Amino acid sequence: MVAKPKPDEAPEWQPRRRLFSTDEYERMIEAGVFQRAERIELIEGEILYMAAIGLRHWRAVNVLNDFFTPRLTGRAIVSIQMSVRLRPGSEPEPDLAILRRRDDYYLSGLPGPEAVWLVIEVADSSLAYDLSRKLPLYASAGIPETWVFDLRGDRALVHRRPRGRRYTGVTVVERGGTLTPLAFPELTIALDDVLGPPQSQ
Repeated sequence: MVAKPKPDEAPEWQPRRRLFSTDEYERMIEAGVFQRAERIELIEGEILYMAAIGLRHWRAVNVLNDFFTPRLTGRAIVSIQMSVRLRPGSEPEPDLAILRRRDDYYLSGLPGPEAVWLVIEVADSSLAYDLSRKLPLYASAGIPETWVFDLRGDRALVHRRPRGRRYTGVTVVERGGTLTPLAFPELTIALDDVLGPPQSQ
């Protein structure tokens, strides 16, 4: 017979985190609890503040927008720093997403993973967070391709072939290289254009 633990041997109580669903998160935003301008996102039930945007980050996003928008007009929607709705507890806000074109421009609801062709994250101080927290979400949602521009490392990480919570195909693009999205193989962007001049210059 197994002896019952004494009262003083009972496990110590630990507080539990209160996680939020995407529905709750969106209702809080609609109610004015948060403003989208606060740069928050919902990651696996947690409401997190995103890293501040520096000038190199902002420039890279503008270059990407300037490249994709005129080339994809009428074919896809280029979404800049807007949320995508993934699992019930995740609503990340990628720097740029290429979405399937829809006549209502997603007025009826945020795009889900089936609407996303390509997600792009630009990382200055946020590389570890993007790779450890956000990339597994994109992979598990089945988003076919994610690019992460590592500004401090002067490189881009191209992730393809999602399986579970990771991508099985990862290509490192260094300066002098180019990137081509799977969904639009006729488009090629030079990494140097996105990164700008080397930091030493």
